[in-house]
Amino acid sequence: MFGRWVEPLWARQFAAPFVHLVFGARQTGKSTLLRKLLPQASLWLDFSRPAERVEHLRNADLLVQRCRALPKSRRPAIVVVDEAQNVPAIFDAVQHLYDGDKRRWRFVLCGSSARKLRVTGANLLPGRSLLHHLYPLMLLERPPASGEQAISDSPSPLALPARRAREPWFPGVELLERLAFGELPGIAIAPRRQRPELLRAYASLYLEEELRREALVKDWPAFARFLQLAAAEAGRMINYAAISREAGVSLPTVKSYYQLLEDMFLGFRVTAFSGSRRKSVLSTERFYLFDVGVRNAAAELPLEPATVRANPGPIFEQWVGIELWKRLQYLGGGRLHYLRTKAGAEVDFVISRRGRIVPIEVKWTERPSSADARHLRAFLEEHPKRAPHGYLVCRCPAPLALHQRVTAIPWSCL
Repeated sequence: MFGRWVEPLWARQFAAPFVHLVFGARQTGKSTLLRKLLPQASLWLDFSRPAERVEHLRNADLLVQRCRALPKSRRPAIVVVDEAQNVPAIFDAVQHLYDGDKRRWRFVLCGSSARKLRVTGANLLPGRSLLHHLYPLMLLERPPASGEQAISDSPSPLALPARRAREPWFPGVELLERLAFGELPGIAIAPRRQRPELLRAYASLYLEEELRREALVKDWPAFARFLQLAAAEAGRMINYAAISREAGVSLPTVKSYYQLLEDMFLGFRVTAFSGSRRKSVLSTERFYLFDVGVRNAAAELPLEPATVRANPGPIFEQWVGIELWKRLQYLGGGRLHYLRTKAGAEVDFVISRRGRIVPIEVKWTERPSSADARHLRAFLEEHPKRAPHGYLVCRCPAPLALHQRVTAIPWSCL
């Protein structure tokens, strides 16, 4: 077993007398972590199992009956429901039990898709629930390989509070391996020769199974074409018209497909920074898949470090953006943006959090220069009060001061 950054936090939060909703994409480790944190669960339902799912779909009152049959004790009985979105009525049953006796049971409902819940108008227990998310591994959870270790006390544009998990972090890995295979926990611990096959299965078999089961997509071949195009264009501004034309589906369908990826926690949007005074700033959103390994598989790229080495810059930029996005989701209260003008001036990422903004550029260089920071300097000059410092994330061996307000940092210190 390996540690996760949210582990000690969730251990404390799950003791609170609320219904706990845990969401995240498949294979991010939700069930594994819940089994570690809740080994004493009195009842564990897994609605990814067809028999169990059908049983509860046929009898909406079955959970109520099973919970009331549990023996009373001084401690609440813990009830875990995995893939709860497959039986939306289960949320009404949980509310009925919770409202009847808040101390007798503690419910943890886990899901990998919010689409069915949103479409069916499922009861998400407002005022009764705490929401938790789990994402692929962060840099802190899967440190750099021994030769790429982070430098202590190095500056970071978005540092996380230090937490000690019960088990050690995942094994360290080199940068090219990360960019080729991504950060899903199951992929991280799989033998290297099996990783390409596992990722391809995730990008095709799992998605098709999930979408067909929820009847979310009527034309699977059309969605498969869309997914390949969306993955290839990940990290760029969304061109709905071009993807619609190439995928052979309507513009509204393309937009609904992007929304579907978000509902399944498989992607996220990065909006344009709106605080600039420049009139030529572009406003189109960018879209990122939640993991570069899944992105590479969905884009049907050869899954090996040599593919990354051929054109590393765009994938490296995506990896940094995904890392920043995961941290912001865990920290809460922040947003990730980008800035680009019609003239070509660009800042890859802009973190907006607690009244401050932090511009970040990403370069695949080992020897950054002041010229690499010119767009950062222009941004800082435009926002002297809200943006005190900017960062250039690259492969330099140690932090470098490129300007009095711009620091180049190794990716391993991010």
